Amino acid sequence: MAGRPQVSDPRRVSAPTATASDAAQGAYRWYILVLAALTHTLVVGMPMMSLPVLFDEIGTELSLNLVQIGYVWGAASLLGIGMSLTGGVIGDRIGARRMLVIACLLSGVTGATRAFASDYASLTATVLVAGLFPMAAPMNVHKTCGVWFSGKRLGMANGVVSAGMALGFLLGSLISATLLSPLLGGWRNVLLFYAVLALIVGTLWAFTRPGPDGDGRGAVPEDRPSLRESLLRVARLRNVWLLAVAMFGIGGAIQGSLGYLPLYLRNEGWEPGAADSALASFHFASLLFTIPFTLLSDRLGVRRPLLLASALMLIVGFGLLSFVQGLIVWLAIVFAGITRDGYMATMMTLIIELRGIGPALAGTATGFIMAISRIGSVVAPPLGNGLESMGPGVPFLFWTALALMGFAALTAVREERGSAEVSH
Repeated sequence: MAGRPQVSDPRRVSAPTATASDAAQGAYRWYILVLAALTHTLVVGMPMMSLPVLFDEIGTELSLNLVQIGYVWGAASLLGIGMSLTGGVIGDRIGARRMLVIACLLSGVTGATRAFASDYASLTATVLVAGLFPMAAPMNVHKTCGVWFSGKRLGMANGVVSAGMALGFLLGSLISATLLSPLLGGWRNVLLFYAVLALIVGTLWAFTRPGPDGDGRGAVPEDRPSLRESLLRVARLRNVWLLAVAMFGIGGAIQGSLGYLPLYLRNEGWEPGAADSALASFHFASLLFTIPFTLLSDRLGVRRPLLLASALMLIVGFGLLSFVQGLIVWLAIVFAGITRDGYMATMMTLIIELRGIGPALAGTATGFIMAISRIGSVVAPPLGNGLESMGPGVPFLFWTALALMGFAALTAVREERGSAEVSH
């Protein structure tokens, strides 16, 4: 009718905009996923796994014995115990993206200090401090996956970022001593190189957009539980404690075995390049199978049975290393490594999906579990290395026993999901 104002249907106006926004958000999530994977590769994986292959050069220059090397390797995880816990809780409060900016930048600064160590005491101190901030990255990387991905895509996303960690472990063990050290002029410059990479990644995170739901924070501050409340909610869950014990045993076994392996093979008469390549083969096998492993988990719709199978493979592989020689060593290493990072990705997915967790408490829960896991990573290397006097293969038996303890805890986990917590 004439004189009646024409009012357009707001749905007709907003629908194209919403569609375009959703498409842009969908495309941007893949950039976030790549950056998250690179964070695992460049900030955590490569710097961490460079130390075992550089220990021969570092130990010679600083006159370190095998037990001292074990303590240095364990020190890399000591402060990470607290940061694994607080980094996840803080990430739940301020957002995963902001926490990753802080973690990457400070990882670069503290990581550089290791290059200036002059003796056992200063090396231990700088490795101790440098191990603090990288441990804030993994739970916030996986929390980021929970923010940007959901449903069956969540397992895939966690698989991709875990493959990034596997790639970092592979490259760190493969090129740090044999390529980067001669190229850059020694182990000190290698550690400085990794520090610069962490600073670059932190800068990239500083310029990323917030996630679709505010990086996993509550809509308003009143919606967010306090730090104490978050921890209490997580600590009341039986499954969380069982997964923590599982990670304590299995994580400690992995940390101890991988730190000892290159030195063990060198002492057994292997050439340095072959010893480093053997360690790299563990991570190469993990890299190849991480994404297929997580996709299988998504397709089957279960997590715990695959975690149990993965733990058994680690147990068999590490157990064999205690007494086999020659070609069987390579087979044992590859067999143990096939599901290493697939195990971690599936574990992180299971944590996020647990009833009572979800993306809102994902950082706190994963941080709580990883903090207890880090205790195993601290005590396992020196305890295992100290058993070397009883026989070169005895440390592997100790770490196998730790992994068996983790396997026993996994068998008691109940795979209970809370659909409300994983929706966005």
